[in-house]
Amino acid sequence: MKDTGTPLREAERLEWIDAARGLAIFGIFMVNVPAFNAPYFLYGGEEVYWPSATSHSIQMIIDIFFQASFYTLFSFLFGFGIEMMRERLAVKGFNEKRVIGRRLMILIGFGLIHAFLIWHGDILLSYGLIGLLLLFFLNRSSKTLLAWGFALLLFFTSFFTFSLYSMGPDYGGWVNESAIEQAKANYGGGSLLDIWSQNWNDWYYTNAPMNWPFLIMSLLPMFLFGMYVARKKWLHQPAAHQAALFSLWVVTLLLFLGFKAVPYFFDNPAWFQMMQDNIGGSASAIFYVVSVTLLYQRSFGKRALHGLSYVGRLSLSNYILQSLFSFLLFYSIGFGLYGQVPPLWSVIIVIFFYIVQISLSKWWLNTYQFGPLEWLWRTLTYGKKQSIRRRQEG
Repeated sequence: MKDTGTPLREAERLEWIDAARGLAIFGIFMVNVPAFNAPYFLYGGEEVYWPSATSHSIQMIIDIFFQASFYTLFSFLFGFGIEMMRERLAVKGFNEKRVIGRRLMILIGFGLIHAFLIWHGDILLSYGLIGLLLLFFLNRSSKTLLAWGFALLLFFTSFFTFSLYSMGPDYGGWVNESAIEQAKANYGGGSLLDIWSQNWNDWYYTNAPMNWPFLIMSLLPMFLFGMYVARKKWLHQPAAHQAALFSLWVVTLLLFLGFKAVPYFFDNPAWFQMMQDNIGGSASAIFYVVSVTLLYQRSFGKRALHGLSYVGRLSLSNYILQSLFSFLLFYSIGFGLYGQVPPLWSVIIVIFFYIVQISLSKWWLNTYQFGPLEWLWRTLTYGKKQSIRRRQEG
């Protein structure tokens, strides 16, 4: 079997999947900016340091509608894309595992640069490393994908929720004052080396070896669900599967609201966070992608969501661009606004810059087929320089 292949042609793209990917980039940015701006997401104290009612309302909205919803959506789409790639490679007689494995190794390379030089909250390295586990599932049955996905998600989440509940009502709510002050000093007033040192500390805090089971159990099930749905072609042919998609939409909406919003009627207990993020977040991710797919089949929905597809087609480049923008805006070697931007202004910054990204992405795609990082990723994956410019018609 051959070990090179060809990338997806423009005519083969599913615009609503690009739009869903663009929505994921927006949602990830909405969660990342507050974490880029201040250490409270990692070390506690958001409610204390941003005490106004407006700030608390915004934090609640982000927690319900954004937190754990969009990296899971991106995870679902990641698995969906891997399965689409596998099918194309299989039809053309290429070595699926070798090409996909090389693609994942290149993603790991991007992740290493991003995680340690730009943003400790990087997802690329985790996706690349955990994505390697998908090589064991590429040729397994659809039922196997679904069974493993549910087993990993439900067992792990239930076990740790019970464990946290058994710790009593005092679990959670701690604030690490010394870590907060150190982050403020290094990010807000340190040198580039101080920033990188703090970045490593923060990355290791969330990516220590003992935390990797949590990462695997939150990402791998969504990868597998994405692969399963890609095989079923529900999102490829939404008109033919409208009844199934609507049923999925209703079920995931109820799970989304039940696990993410209802806890706020019971003071949002810390021990329930695993259920809130893993079950509620996973359900909300699928709810969002199905919603975008169904809306995109209608002319008004396509008009409203089409701008998202530009960002989605350049998702890797736009994700890194968001981090570079935040790096310069918040850290001391740039504008030095670390710890000074309250939640309301964080939301305004996200919306403003995302609108800029839609315009830039549309402008770029008028001339080029791929984003700059997408082009590099494809070139390295297929071992052949890809044509980046659009072919002129006529």
